Amino acid sequence: RSTYECFRPAPLHPPPVLKKLAAEPDHTDVSLTAAERVLALSKMGCSVEINEEITPRRYFRSGVEMERMAAVYLEEGSLENAYVLYNKFITLFVEKLPSHRDYRECSVPEKQVIMKKLQDVAFPRKDQLRKLLHEKFNKEHSAYLMSQSQAVVVDGCGQQLQRTSLVEQERLRVAQLRRMQMEAEQFRYFEDQLRRQELANRRDEAVAKVPEQTDGSCLSHSSKNHVRLDPNRNQPCHPSSKPAATLAGVHTQLVEGLRRVVIPRDLTYKFLLLADTNTARGIETCGVLCGKLTQNEFLLTHVVVPKQSAGPDYCDMENVEELFSFQDHHSLLTLGWIHTHPTQTAFLSSVDLHTHGSYQLMLPEAIAIVCSPKHNDTGVFRLTSSGMGEVARCRLKGFHPHSKDPPLFSICRHVVIKDLKTTVLDLR
Repeated sequence: RSTYECFRPAPLHPPPVLKKLAAEPDHTDVSLTAAERVLALSKMGCSVEINEEITPRRYFRSGVEMERMAAVYLEEGSLENAYVLYNKFITLFVEKLPSHRDYRECSVPEKQVIMKKLQDVAFPRKDQLRKLLHEKFNKEHSAYLMSQSQAVVVDGCGQQLQRTSLVEQERLRVAQLRRMQMEAEQFRYFEDQLRRQELANRRDEAVAKVPEQTDGSCLSHSSKNHVRLDPNRNQPCHPSSKPAATLAGVHTQLVEGLRRVVIPRDLTYKFLLLADTNTARGIETCGVLCGKLTQNEFLLTHVVVPKQSAGPDYCDMENVEELFSFQDHHSLLTLGWIHTHPTQTAFLSSVDLHTHGSYQLMLPEAIAIVCSPKHNDTGVFRLTSSGMGEVARCRLKGFHPHSKDPPLFSICRHVVIKDLKTTVLDLR
């Protein structure tokens, strides 16, 4: 909003027209003009905030992945998602990030990549998408106006019909009844065909694969008799609030406001095998979860274990250049992280909260998988809105107390566990 809009006093009794305009326009509302709907999407693209405790390089890396996601949306024909992400990309790197206290001192390869992407990709595609969306929304708005006018014509025809003779009315009524009967018979036929096809598909699916699991509280293992339990199973569940304005795009088919993350069932088993040596010595192991965006959901495909220094209660990644190079080579997105608690249960410590806060700020769907081999326990977590707020305000380092009510993290509900294979890459 402009400075004037921010500071002018609101009228005590706004007229009805102003009340209607005060509501945020919905970009899916076909009764709005194309310009209004595009403007609504543009506003979504401006909803980007930065945290100065997070280094500019994290934002540059996130920008590289944001542009990848936007390209996927564009390729899949999801124009609205692509438009919002390109707008966020531009807003972040042209308007927001340059005000970061460490921006001028930040000289990393990603900065040059982002500057080139802004000029060669983001701005041109934003303009291209705006034109395409205007065309699409104009067609939808015209169809809406046509349907409205047809409704008026039908109403007028009804009035004219009342002035026709009784014989004509009866003829029309009988003809309409016959037409309705034929349509009903056709509908029943197609409905029966669809029902048979659906039953056949269900039988095929039941034979072909195990039903997917839609809860991050459990990741089963094929050996070692690991049982994955919910570490908060004795506590009441607190539904997550809708994520704050972050770097996400327009969402469809969401779970608690989040796109789904598909996790291979063998992921934690493979990771724990790799971490066995450290676990036996009581030392933590950590890795980065990577994957792809497809059909508006994230598919976790890789666990990359970078060089790291670790101890019983910490694990710091080193030489992240190798990690970034691998991700760039395979066009992988960062979907979160995974680490072990060799001697403790599965939960997010105060240090873990801060670590995951930066992941989740970059991608609201980012997950934190914590494995506790000693207690046969694994949890898939994310920060609640309260957790994100507290971490953003906290300036303490190392282990330190945080408030416990309301909860700062919760079990992920937006994950799906499927029988897929994970690629584990050990860069140590």
